[in-house]
Amino acid sequence: MKHLLARMTTAAVLSVASLYPAGVAALDVKLTDYLAYVEVKHAGEEVRVQRIQNQDNVLTDGFAKTSRKCPPFCIQPMQVAPGVETVAEAEIFRFMDREIRNGKGVLVDARTPSWHKKGTIPGSINIPFTVFEKGVDEPALVAAFEQLGATQRGDVGSMSRGFESVMGLFGETEVTDYWDFSDAMDVVLWCNGPWCGQSPRAIQALLAHGYPAGKIHYYRGGMQMWKVLGLTVVMPESGEKSVALK
Repeated sequence: MKHLLARMTTAAVLSVASLYPAGVAALDVKLTDYLAYVEVKHAGEEVRVQRIQNQDNVLTDGFAKTSRKCPPFCIQPMQVAPGVETVAEAEIFRFMDREIRNGKGVLVDARTPSWHKKGTIPGSINIPFTVFEKGVDEPALVAAFEQLGATQRGDVGSMSRGFESVMGLFGETEVTDYWDFSDAMDVVLWCNGPWCGQSPRAIQALLAHGYPAGKIHYYRGGMQMWKVLGLTVVMPESGEKSVALK
């Protein structure tokens, strides 16, 4: 999946819209003009993602704040790295319905556990950005990459390394000395909002480890925009831990 938005074809839209029973049309506040809600698995259970129906609802928590000290809470660019696509909510809905449901994609809450436990986007797994910044042999990073579908490599011979280096000149390799990302899943990473640097740091670390840019997507709006739009938030169960920290 190179571009989530580009692949939102009419056929895909119709297949998503056909999932909803007639009664859903009664919702006054839908996700989009053609989509009332979407369902996604979270911690083994189906969760319905929809908007709050109370049209007088306003934010009253920390995400209602407009200003935070910068640094560290500085406004992030629209594109965090070359080749990494920035997505918005409509693309997230489709990602949930297609890639996550079919086991081809992962939604990553890249925040530290203290933020994650306050509420997360349904369907997300928590892999803190600090995990991606660890060394290639550290157990937490190995667990995280395996969760994303990457395969750890053994010794790489000089002939194989030479061939891969040549292929890399043409952008045709998804392997490094340590990891094979050929079967790695598409990932959408997010954090607290446009002022949050946690997911951008996670993305930069992924790229440094060789994760293909075309398989990485950045949800810049994060939790703040998710809440501004009145979308479903789930509270992690008390026993739920970061995937990479289990």
